[in-house]
Amino acid sequence: MKALFLDAASTFRLGEFNDPDANSSLKLRLRVQAVTVCGSDLHYYKEGSIGSSVVHQPAILGHEFSGIVDDERGAEFGFPKGTLVAVDPAEPCGHCEWCEAGHANLCPNVKFAGSAPIHGAMREFFYAKPSSLFKVPDGFDAADAALLEPLGIAIHAIDLAKIKLGASVAVVGGGAIGLLILQVARLVGAGSVHVVEPFEYRRELALKLGANSVHANPASLLELTQKRGLDVVLEATDSPTGPQDACTVARIGGKVILVGIPDGDSFTLTASNVRRKGLSIKMSRRMGHVYPRAIDLVANKLVNVKAIATHHFSLENAPQAFALQETRSDGVIKSVIHLED
Repeated sequence: MKALFLDAASTFRLGEFNDPDANSSLKLRLRVQAVTVCGSDLHYYKEGSIGSSVVHQPAILGHEFSGIVDDERGAEFGFPKGTLVAVDPAEPCGHCEWCEAGHANLCPNVKFAGSAPIHGAMREFFYAKPSSLFKVPDGFDAADAALLEPLGIAIHAIDLAKIKLGASVAVVGGGAIGLLILQVARLVGAGSVHVVEPFEYRRELALKLGANSVHANPASLLELTQKRGLDVVLEATDSPTGPQDACTVARIGGKVILVGIPDGDSFTLTASNVRRKGLSIKMSRRMGHVYPRAIDLVANKLVNVKAIATHHFSLENAPQAFALQETRSDGVIKSVIHLED
């Protein structure tokens, strides 16, 4: 099958891929339809790694994706051939301490599509366990289904935040995840939601999606609150300064949820600020079993995923999608790579 390989940082090529999973009796064959470019994909593209996950050999990226079941056996599992599905990219082991405790998103043995050395979905066909598939309702297109994965990340982050009715909320970072967090925060009863984002075009979209105010920097938001800060702050940036900015705009005794992955795999917090405020800080790791809720939110038009799918590319032109998102040019929020016309 045709696939897009990342040979090294910033170096892509199209090639042929023979997937050993093609012979697995435990997995169904999917014809990949759409793959969206995630911030973690960008880390592999820019740095060749995310933490300890390093590209040592050609890798296929892509974990936010949809496919059409292309396997006659699909009907046995409720997915007749031709069914459009969203795909959970994570295969937790199911038997470690964390899986048994109900925290499969923290499984240290997880096989995660598109995270080196596990190949992702930027290819013609993908093979997945039926338990990883979620049928989407009529009216969903391939990009909608692919965007359920980042929406799931936002839902999980909001679950961790436990936002009280009427609470003031800040979202630091107005990229795709931040804009989804903004929408979900409104749904769970936040009294106001404010976005800190340096790019003007992203601030404008945040306002359209329901933000009460937008700010180019943390100081501007703090001024709005008369230096009090916000009850809950969710950080969704790729900047090493993002967590510090989040703690800056949090109120005394507030909560901070860190969702983003920083460039360079490190960040620094000013200890006195965090300590004197008595902040509660949580790290968000992937997601739990949230796909059904994500599907319902989109189906009921409570979350707008189409607004963040701003650019579209073929697999052959996928390197342009990565370059565009790296430079944040042309008003890009999320690039979608389509495997079929």
